[in-house]
Amino acid sequence: MDVIERAVSVLSHDGLVVYPTDTLYGLGADAFSDEAIIKVYEAKKRPLGLPVSVAVSDFDMLAATGRVPPSMERFIETFLPGPITVILPSRSCVPDILTGGTGMIGIRMPAQDLALRLIERFDSPITATSANLHGAKDPRTPDECTVPHEFLIDGGRLQGTPSTVVDLTSKTIVRRGAFADEVETFLAMV
Repeated sequence: MDVIERAVSVLSHDGLVVYPTDTLYGLGADAFSDEAIIKVYEAKKRPLGLPVSVAVSDFDMLAATGRVPPSMERFIETFLPGPITVILPSRSCVPDILTGGTGMIGIRMPAQDLALRLIERFDSPITATSANLHGAKDPRTPDECTVPHEFLIDGGRLQGTPSTVVDLTSKTIVRRGAFADEVETFLAMV
C-alpha cells in the first residue's frame, strides 16, 4: 500500500493525516464528517467557532463546496492551484462547524502533487488547517507538526509562507501571505 492509499484509509475512518502543501504542512480530515472535524479542533486545541478551511483537488470540487461569484471566476483560474485560500459562500453540503457559523468557507487548491493526489484519491474535500497547535509556529518540516495524528506524508522541508486569504465576495485580502502583492494588484483591476 503506497502512502496515498494509507492516508486515504486513515481519512476514510475519521482519522487525521498530516500532509504537505505548497506552503506549510496541513492537518487533513474528512471535511464532511462531524466526528473528524471535532478531532481537528481537539488536536489543534482550536476554539470551536473559529472557521477551518478545506482543500480541494480541482475546480469541480471547489464549485461543489463554495459558490463562486461569476465576477471572480477569472481570479480562481489565475491563482489556483496555488498558495491562495479563497473565502466563498459555502454550499449546503459544508458542515456549519467548518464555517464558524458564518456561512462562508475558506478553500485551498494547493499546487503540491502529493496533496492533490491525496484529495483526488479521497474524492472529497479535506481540512486544510496548519498541522500545529492553535497559535503555534507554522510547520515547515515534519518535526514541527505538533498535533496528534494517525499518519504523516513526509514532503521534506516546505517553503513556509502561509497562504494569502482572500474574501472573494468583498474582494479583500483577509491575511497577507504568498503572492499577496499579485493578488492585491488583480483585485484592484476587477
